[in-house]
Amino acid sequence: MLEGYNNGLDDLQGDQPREECGIFGIHGPGLDVARLTYYGLYALQHRGQESAGIAVSDGKMIQLQKDMGLVSEVFDHEKLNSFNGHVAIGHVRYSTTGTNNRLNAQPFVFHTSRGMLALAHNGNLTNISQLRSFLFSAGSAFQSTTDSEIIVNLIARHSKESLVEAIKQSMEEIKGAYSILLLNENKLIGIRDPHGIRPMCLGRRGNAYILASESCALDTVGAEFIRDVEPGEIIIIDDNGLTSCQAFQGRRRAHCVFEYIYFARADSNMDGFKINQVRREMGRQLAREYPVDADIVIPVPDSGIAAARGFAAESGIPFEEGLMKNRYIGRTFIQPSQSIRDLGVRLKLNPIRDVLDGKRVVIVDDSIVRGTTSGKIVNMLRETGVKGVHFCISSPPVIKPCFYGIDISNEKELIACRKPLREIRQLIGADGLHYLSLEGLLEIFGKKRDNFCTACFSGDYPVEIPQVQDRDKFLLE
Repeated sequence: MLEGYNNGLDDLQGDQPREECGIFGIHGPGLDVARLTYYGLYALQHRGQESAGIAVSDGKMIQLQKDMGLVSEVFDHEKLNSFNGHVAIGHVRYSTTGTNNRLNAQPFVFHTSRGMLALAHNGNLTNISQLRSFLFSAGSAFQSTTDSEIIVNLIARHSKESLVEAIKQSMEEIKGAYSILLLNENKLIGIRDPHGIRPMCLGRRGNAYILASESCALDTVGAEFIRDVEPGEIIIIDDNGLTSCQAFQGRRRAHCVFEYIYFARADSNMDGFKINQVRREMGRQLAREYPVDADIVIPVPDSGIAAARGFAAESGIPFEEGLMKNRYIGRTFIQPSQSIRDLGVRLKLNPIRDVLDGKRVVIVDDSIVRGTTSGKIVNMLRETGVKGVHFCISSPPVIKPCFYGIDISNEKELIACRKPLREIRQLIGADGLHYLSLEGLLEIFGKKRDNFCTACFSGDYPVEIPQVQDRDKFLLE
């Protein structure tokens, strides 16, 4: 399967891009670190639903359990009870590089000259082709097709250095977006790329330190949020406590703005901003940019809820729940046959007729990427007897692919790259269509407006990318 394609599941996935990965690590002597990692991964399940894994060290060896499936499908009480140790890392995955099979599930565990080493990675390397060719020619062997394994091979090549110095040397060689957790017999190490594209935060529970993709995972395990890991920072946690060093200085910050639009959980805080507040302000900005005469504002649940509430508050138009989401659609299900393909969206969403009948509706969603679902939603609304539908999107048009770990694929699949606004509106059947402007989006972040990667909206890539327009071709090279 080419990454960026989903075997025809767009009807159920919606127009949104797919999540990347989630990572969680804890150094907690005396604690049940495997079970706490399990709960942390549960809180990060929205970031990846293909596979899950946990690696635990007892100071002498690293145990590993991983498989395809959701966290609750991969682990049970028996498996969690089999772990012994005081430090652990965990991973939930959605594949953006490498195929979706068990070999590519993380964490990875390796035997190196400096002992056992486990790795969990969120992000994408942009110079994967060159690095893989170099390592092959130098005699490296690979068990998987992911870029994550390349990182460990690079670290192992610098075996004469200390582990931290080997990490620094490897960071000089890799390009792209990454938040990485490393685990050896005694240490938990967190690494964030020099631009801070992928997120990572630090927390504490008693004497235990925790590193995670999002602060919601800290809340789940009863930990206190300390701070975000700085771009280019390496954090080392062992029995002596926490130390940190900077591998890079002065690089442009380029936090992924799609974390704030869609990926991160609404109850997370990230790089100084509260996700829920940012999304509400996106809705307020939408209402200021697109004043419209309507009776109700409804969200596409769940990702459009906060922005819809902001739109309603700013416009004075009442907020209503007009679409009911079926939250019991799991990772696998029996797909409808081609003859009843349009039922796909209805398996996920169903209109509340008494709320919608006879109303002029503003519907708010976070993004339109491929444009496969928005038209079906508009048709559902019209079947309830609405008098008008204005579709409002709380992000700018997606016109470029992402090379940094998000499933926004080649330009041919991006509807806003292929069609002007008027044609998109006609295609989805709405009476009005408005995207939040890029300037309006950045205005929300005030003085920090230049600290974000907006490449999928602007084509301004903060890290050098391959000279290809097709992201899928890049990933397979």
